Amino acid sequence: MAKKQKRQQRPQQQPAKQEDDLLTLKDQLNEDVLAKLKLAKQGLVAEAKQLEEEKQAQAIFDKKQKEKNMSFEELLNQYGDNGSKF
Repeated sequence: MAKKQKRQQRPQQQPAKQEDDLLTLKDQLNEDVLAKLKLAKQGLVAEAKQLEEEKQAQAIFDKKQKEKNMSFEELLNQYGDNGSKF
């Protein structure tokens, strides 16, 4: 009978251990460290957004420069009769 009682006590100790496992990294970090990480994340997101905008602006500029350097024949082939007539 004593062995059965020990087996019943062991599952009761495991849930207490599982509660310790439920602590996340956020719970373990100090608030100031967490604030620094959030600030760094915002900086990286802003930098990525700025790089994307610069790439789009460069693509538009390149397209305009390419069109500017096209010959009349290339422009006519590209746009054809899509222009408005007077």
